[in-house]
Amino acid sequence: MYAVVKTGGKQFRVSADDVIKVEKLVGDAGDIVTLEDVLMVGGNGSTEIGAPKVDGASVSAEILEQGRDKKITVFKKRRRQNYRRKKGHRQPMTVLKVREILTGGAKPSAKAAAKPAAKKEAPKAEAKEAPKADIVDDVALIGGVGPKLKEKLETVGITSLAPLAEMSDETKAKLEEIGCAGRAESDEWQEQAKELLAGKPPRAKVDQAAAKKDD
Repeated sequence: MYAVVKTGGKQFRVSADDVIKVEKLVGDAGDIVTLEDVLMVGGNGSTEIGAPKVDGASVSAEILEQGRDKKITVFKKRRRQNYRRKKGHRQPMTVLKVREILTGGAKPSAKAAAKPAAKKEAPKAEAKEAPKADIVDDVALIGGVGPKLKEKLETVGITSLAPLAEMSDETKAKLEEIGCAGRAESDEWQEQAKELLAGKPPRAKVDQAAAKKDD
């Protein structure tokens, strides 16, 4: 017996003991899930086609693994705009093993596999937080931002590191207004602002210290 079942916007032809990869389903390894969107059931010399689903039919399957599919690369480019963006994506997926194809409203006979008892971990000693350095909230600490550029930022209301660290659409629009959007991206203003708010020293000081060591 076989069935055509729909899950995650895709259709699969399955039989008992088939292993398939589907869009992520809720559950842990060993759990039994029931797929109720059965579009067709066939075998034993007869075929029943649903309209759109077969009444009382379902597919019982066991979750073997929760994971992610192979990585794909998403690349965007705009001609003559010096715009390129490259990102990777791995789609969450669930590996299923088909146990039963059920008809007539029958209930699945398979039960979830017993899960091993969780091991008790010894209580961990509370980690002491390292004292944070005093944070100076000054946009002039960002590499490449001098007095004149600081004045420009103040004219559009950017007087602290927080807006640059968040880099909202409103902040981007303000940077576009004063012609600094491209420079903010190339000089990594957002990353620098996050580092400064986390208590790290300005990149300019780090570079100067490294230059002295090389000398």
